[in-house]
Amino acid sequence: MNKFEPVIGLEVHVELETESKMFCRCPNIFGKAPNSLICPVCMGLPGVLPVLNKKALDLGTRAALALNCRIQKEIVFERKNYFYPDLPKGYQISQYVSPLGEEGFLEVRGRKVAINRVHLEEDAGKLIHKDRYSLVDLNRAGVPLLEIVSCPDLFSPEEAFIYLKELKLLLRYVGISNCDMEKGFLRCDANVSIKPKGRKELGVRTELKNMNSFSQVKEALAYEIKRQSSVLEEGSRVFQETRLWDEKLGKTKVMRSKEGSHDYRYFPEPDLVRFSVTDENISRQKELIGELPAVKKARFIKEYSLSENETEVILSSPFLGGFFEECLLKTDRTKKVVNWITGPLLETVNSKKMELSDIKVSAGNFVSLVEMMDRGEITNLTAKAILSDIIDKDADPEEIVREKGLSCVSNESELTEFVNRVIAENPKAVEDYKVGKSQALMFLVGRVMKLTQGKANPNKLKELFKSALS
Repeated sequence: MNKFEPVIGLEVHVELETESKMFCRCPNIFGKAPNSLICPVCMGLPGVLPVLNKKALDLGTRAALALNCRIQKEIVFERKNYFYPDLPKGYQISQYVSPLGEEGFLEVRGRKVAINRVHLEEDAGKLIHKDRYSLVDLNRAGVPLLEIVSCPDLFSPEEAFIYLKELKLLLRYVGISNCDMEKGFLRCDANVSIKPKGRKELGVRTELKNMNSFSQVKEALAYEIKRQSSVLEEGSRVFQETRLWDEKLGKTKVMRSKEGSHDYRYFPEPDLVRFSVTDENISRQKELIGELPAVKKARFIKEYSLSENETEVILSSPFLGGFFEECLLKTDRTKKVVNWITGPLLETVNSKKMELSDIKVSAGNFVSLVEMMDRGEITNLTAKAILSDIIDKDADPEEIVREKGLSCVSNESELTEFVNRVIAENPKAVEDYKVGKSQALMFLVGRVMKLTQGKANPNKLKELFKSALS
């Protein structure tokens, strides 16, 4: 392994957030009944004519600009010919000679990873494999895709993993796609070769497919690098081929010999004219890009004194980043807001299996809840319970506290009665505390919290117990 170094290039396919498909009016919707969103155009029936989706062109242009690409003023669509059961026309409308964007880059941890090309194309359908046969669902056929092809400019599985995370974040922030890998909205193929250290000439590459997460991409690359190194060390040679990642076995398997561009017999799509990308449209899409994640991250760390980890969590979603800054317009308790967004808010969203964009609680009510808890008016436990109630139906937490009588019990004489009662009822815990078992104190506090239905001030309780037991 020490003799060789890997060279990696990634091909990322992103489904664009359009209302209709790339060349017809069929809805672009996920999860509908098989073959319910198809028409003669996306089925490739004789005599039909494709019509380009303008929004797909706009989104593709915006993505290419965000990736620092040079935009082609005139783009051409071509037929990419291959035969597969889920490709009804026997060809895919794509771009080869004149792609939408070229010669860009994505900055990853201070280094510019070169982007070779960004081009538009239509998706194929989907095969559903059974034990003895396969079914074809053409709902996805014709869905708009953006393919982003990096140069062989990545040099480890870890770097490829980080590149994919940064790319996904950028695409979500500029409004191209939600990049949900579970639904197939973002898919990645990897090309990897190895070469002796110091040699400029690249080795024979293999293409890796069937990876359903960034972690799988990382694992597949690591396995393939090790496999190719072993092949060369044994004196054999690596063949150019496409290999599938088998997650269960943790290894890659041969699928087919790798095609070259000539195998696809590209030629201009005769039913589509050349399209111009105007300067006005380029300017418009530049305006819509807004502040990119890398710039926003640096600003958050400097302006709000956040840690890198806190910033990455908050910026993991465009909604969350905007919600955070909206909250800070209403309070100066930055650290408390950060802790509650990265902690209870995300925990509640996950427990309810919600999408972040479905959160209904307003920034004002969220801040009000955080401040009430911080002032000691309600306990942490009560605040979390209220958050669970208002996260999907916005309501004023102060009104909820008044109506349900959830105010924190802080009256010393009232708490002292509970403390004395719990001490009397739990002699074993009292003895444990006296011999130095600190967890016994938390047990006693917990008993009072249960008696007060979580409304007692826990910090005040600790003081009272320590005083009573000293």
